[in-house]
Amino acid sequence: MVTKKAAVKETSPSETETPKKFAAGLGYQKLCTIFIIGCIFGDVYEVVLNFCTHLIGSGEIFIERRSATIYGPFSVIYGIGAVILAKCLAERGLKWWQLFIRGALICGISEIVIGYLQIWFTGTSSWNYSDHWLSFANNLSSPFIIFLWGFIAVFFIKCIYPLICKLTDRIPYEFGSKALNIIMIFLVIDMLLSFSAVVRWNFRHQGNPPLTPYGQFLDTVYPDNRMKSAYPNMEFVE
Repeated sequence: MVTKKAAVKETSPSETETPKKFAAGLGYQKLCTIFIIGCIFGDVYEVVLNFCTHLIGSGEIFIERRSATIYGPFSVIYGIGAVILAKCLAERGLKWWQLFIRGALICGISEIVIGYLQIWFTGTSSWNYSDHWLSFANNLSSPFIIFLWGFIAVFFIKCIYPLICKLTDRIPYEFGSKALNIIMIFLVIDMLLSFSAVVRWNFRHQGNPPLTPYGQFLDTVYPDNRMKSAYPNMEFVE
């Protein structure tokens, strides 16, 4: 009697491997995604806040550009803050008051450090809280701003961060990786170009002529009127 042996189907390694997940955990892809979204969110927040302040204070409809880069709606300080908050506070099971206190300290200190770095490296300042009660750190912060950062930290960790995670879970790995790399390359170039243009703007303000072809390029493409249009709230620190 002939018995038929059941054919055993061999499974290829590719069929058993778990598909790669875009922006899994808190690695490079997730942090870069958070940075980009934080930059855009921060720019929109600043524009809306400035609009509402003028509307309530004077009844004027006033829209002012608040981006940190020459091209695109990117407020870099918010992107940096979002990355630091995610790395330090996300997925740690903290209560809201713990998020509030730690977020206020983290964001408050980060804002002061970035403010001083801007002054030291570019000779300019983009914010001044001299009209706030008990402002400190060369008017780069105040108790009210620290308090506000605490609320923003809680809102980010409780609302924005979970939405980012849900969004990245739905993005295919290959598409997400390529799109993220393209955006990050553009953003890095944009930040470097913006930084050098602001530095050259300050040198030009001090009466220093360009010493390199790149400096001449910056003077030609990004003259004073172009820079003032890109950074209407930026002031030189004498």
